[in-house]
Amino acid sequence: MAGMEQPPDEVLDLLIKELTEGLTPEERLVLVAGAQQANEAYRRDLEHTAAALSVAAASGDPEPLPAPLRERLEREAQAYFASLAATRSVRSVRRGPAGGWWAAAACLLLALFGWIRSPQTVLPPPEPTPALQRAALLARADTLKLPLGATKDPEATGVTGDIVWDSTAQRGYLRLVGMRRNDPTTQQYQMWIFDGDRDTRYPVDGGVFDVPADGRELVIPIHNVIPVHSLKAFAVTVEKAGGVVVSTRDHVVVLGQVT
Repeated sequence: MAGMEQPPDEVLDLLIKELTEGLTPEERLVLVAGAQQANEAYRRDLEHTAAALSVAAASGDPEPLPAPLRERLEREAQAYFASLAATRSVRSVRRGPAGGWWAAAACLLLALFGWIRSPQTVLPPPEPTPALQRAALLARADTLKLPLGATKDPEATGVTGDIVWDSTAQRGYLRLVGMRRNDPTTQQYQMWIFDGDRDTRYPVDGGVFDVPADGRELVIPIHNVIPVHSLKAFAVTVEKAGGVVVSTRDHVVVLGQVT
């Protein structure tokens, strides 16, 4: 990349993060605002590097490099870092020695082996787990946390749990510990939300779910089919596979009420 007009350090940092980790909406706005200052050749080089790292990560346990080639890579990497230290052109290598080494090695491997024929799209980071999403929702001041207790139903022995619910976002999570495994071909658990503005005979369906193993902790998103204006109670019942529109409530396993 010698001889190219270098973009601002902040823009280059964001380009690298975009290709390796993904950006937040705020960071993307900063990147767009400074995009005119970034040489397109930098982006191509970074895309090649990110693609090489993806190939290397997906290849399992590759064969070790021949000693002469490994020594050459080490010499080239040392020269690469020496040039960076002299010009201070890329601040992002200070995030960690491994990141800079991989970037240098990937660029050399590209030249030596021609691994990359065209830039590859970097996948976005995975979605947070339901447990993390529940924790984030619980941190909000207006989120309701409702404890749940086991009933006298045989399926309910030893079960504990709670729900967190945000009426503004119409979003919530059910957490259960100690539930018995169900056979999803014959029966499933179903969530019910009792709305203070609705007839108690017709609670809002919160969705069905399965318990794959006895006793494990589960965090399950609540999928209410209609808005809930005033949560008053929450229940989990045992129903036939696929759930029901109206429950007979013959098998209520957990129940909680807003006091």
